[in-house]
Amino acid sequence: MSGYGIEQRKQRWRDFVDFTKPPQHLFHIGFDPDSPAQPLPWPTLKAERIEWAWQRYVRQRKAAEWLQDDRIPSLLVGTGTEIFAAAFGCPVQYPADTNPYARPLVFTAQEAAALKTPHVADTPLVMLFEMADELRRRAGPDAPFQIPDIQSPMDIAALIWNKTDFYLAMADERQAVADLAAKVAELLTEFMDLWFTRYGRDFIAHYPYYYMPQGLTLSEDEVGAVSAGTFEQWFLPELAALSRRYGGLGMHCCANAHHQWNGFLKIPGLRVLNLVQPAEQTKEAYRFFAPHVAQAHNWCGDGPPETWPARYPSGARVLMEPGASSRDEAMRLAEKLWAACGRA
Repeated sequence: MSGYGIEQRKQRWRDFVDFTKPPQHLFHIGFDPDSPAQPLPWPTLKAERIEWAWQRYVRQRKAAEWLQDDRIPSLLVGTGTEIFAAAFGCPVQYPADTNPYARPLVFTAQEAAALKTPHVADTPLVMLFEMADELRRRAGPDAPFQIPDIQSPMDIAALIWNKTDFYLAMADERQAVADLAAKVAELLTEFMDLWFTRYGRDFIAHYPYYYMPQGLTLSEDEVGAVSAGTFEQWFLPELAALSRRYGGLGMHCCANAHHQWNGFLKIPGLRVLNLVQPAEQTKEAYRFFAPHVAQAHNWCGDGPPETWPARYPSGARVLMEPGASSRDEAMRLAEKLWAACGRA
C-alpha cells in the first residue's frame, strides 16, 4: 500500500475540503499508548508543556512511518479557552484537574466601553509565541502547528462580560456589545496574523484534530443559547469576516444548535464542521450538510469502523476517528478503512 507519506496526506486533506473534487472520507486511528498525561496549560508549567509537545510530535512522526491513516504530525501549544479574555485583563482560575478558565471582568456597558484593546506584545499571549518558537527550533520549518484554542469574537466577549448581563445587553446596550466584539476581533486578528506570518498558513485545528491548508478554525458555542435571528445579526458577520480574511473557516460547536444549521450554511468559505451531539442528531447532520461542507463530528458510526463509509449519505465527506487497543489492531484497521474508503 502506498500513498501515506506526509505530502500525500496533505493532498488528501486539500481534496477533502475542495468541493470541485470527488467526495472522499478520511480517517485518524486513535492509538498512542506511550503518551504521558498532558501538563495543564498553566504559565508556571511552560517548560513541561514544551517538552510534552515535543515528545508528542516525535511519537506522531514515528507512528506516521507505520500507521497508514491521514494524521499529520504537528506541534502543539496547548491552551484553555481563557487566553484572549485574560489578555483583556480577566482574572483566570487554575483548577488542579482541568484547563484554566476566565472569570468575567465587566458587568455593565460602561465598564465594557472603558476597556482598551491590548496589543499582543503587552499581554500573556507573548508566552505562546515563545513556546512555539522553541518547538519550531527543535522541529524545523516544515512541521505544522496545531493552533491554540480559538473562540469567535462574540464567544470571547461573552467571557469578558458577565454572561447574564451580556445577553441582556445584546438587546438593551447594542452598541456596547458591538464595540466589545470589535475590540476582541482586533486582538484576535492581530494574534492570528502574527501566528500565520511566523509559522505558516497551513495548520492543524485545535479541535478536533484535522489539517487545514489555509484558513482559520475556531469554536462557536454561544449560538446554542440565541435565536437564529440573533445568530445572523451578531455572529454571522464576524464569522464571515474571519473566513474572508484567512481564506476559509473550520468550526466546532458543542452547543445544541440545530436551529442554527441553516445559518451555518450562510458562512462563506466554511470548510469543515464539527458538531458534538447525540448519534441521532449527528446522523441528521451528515445528511443535511453532505452537499455543503466536510464533516468531522464526534459520533462517526456504530459497529466495525470499516462499515461506516458505506453508511454515510451520498456525497458526504467525513473524517472518521476510530480507536485501536494495539499496534497490530491499528494496522489492520487502517488496511480495512483504506479499502472501505475506495483507495487504490
